[in-house]
Amino acid sequence: MASPCSAMAYHHDSRRIFVGQDNGAVMEFHVSEDFNKMNFIKTYPAHQNRVSAIIFSLATEWVISTGYDKCVSWMCTRSGNMLGRHFFTSWASCLQYDFDTQYAFVGDCSGQITLLKLEQNTCSVITTLKGHEGSVTCLWWDPIQRLLFSGASDNSIIMWDIGGRKGRTLLLQGHHDKVQSLCYLQLTRQLVSCSSDGGIAVWNMDVSREEAPQWLESDSCQKCEQPFFWNIKQMWDTKTLGLRQHHCRKCGQAVCGKCSSKRSTYPVMGFEFQVRVCDSCYDSIKDEDRTSLATFHEGKHNISHMSMDVARGLMVTCGTDRIVKIWDMTPVVGCSLATGFSPH
Repeated sequence: MASPCSAMAYHHDSRRIFVGQDNGAVMEFHVSEDFNKMNFIKTYPAHQNRVSAIIFSLATEWVISTGYDKCVSWMCTRSGNMLGRHFFTSWASCLQYDFDTQYAFVGDCSGQITLLKLEQNTCSVITTLKGHEGSVTCLWWDPIQRLLFSGASDNSIIMWDIGGRKGRTLLLQGHHDKVQSLCYLQLTRQLVSCSSDGGIAVWNMDVSREEAPQWLESDSCQKCEQPFFWNIKQMWDTKTLGLRQHHCRKCGQAVCGKCSSKRSTYPVMGFEFQVRVCDSCYDSIKDEDRTSLATFHEGKHNISHMSMDVARGLMVTCGTDRIVKIWDMTPVVGCSLATGFSPH
């Protein structure tokens, strides 16, 4: 290769491999039937900087890719010509594609996800999804339930109900480091996520979950009505010092530290860790409401990528520690390491 490899896509039926590089090029190879030979086909000048993700569509003969030149491009694999490009305000970091509708989901380093409708020589922006406070690091699209899952460097996962058309989102917080890979198991309604610190989470999505509330803004505590520190007028009128503003994760109200002194998990809203809640919400949470809706496992290596073979119940993780591990995921909730090896 002319440059270090940064992304790869393999199409099983046609045995075609597309490899993205740091120099922005995508190279196509064809693997022989006995997998002992790989023939070079062509090079696509897709980007001006590192390629971050690649998807190949056999139906349209497109190779779609995102890169650190802040764009998504799609090129014709028959002619090798560029069909179209769309630019973003920050690096395009990950990509998913709906083959039936030709919708592309592009996550970027600003924390946004852009939904594009790709055409032969143009594209249109359908919507922009905003919810993460850090770079979007991975995406997973389920075309059957029409659910989009996104993981980010803010350690959180968001489920976007695209098919519901009501803007419904679910927040999942259970990782201590940035989320690197996602895989949704449609048959069992479970989401598998991996983070860079080696954490592996299996989320039960076959339960009724609640949306996290929007945080409310107020100039004074919505419980005790004490002014916050920027509310000069009320501070002067009441001759009191202003307080710092916090938010209850359950109701979203703006509260002071005294009125939100307790912490609690609330898995039905995606909070598997203890988070700040106001005193009244804490009293309303029952013991059964604190029952975890996910299982957590320790990968014991720095996971940078994960892939699953659902048919065989296997998961493969690789990491920056140069280790590849193969996991037995049957049953999924009882992850056990089947094999692991470290290349020289």
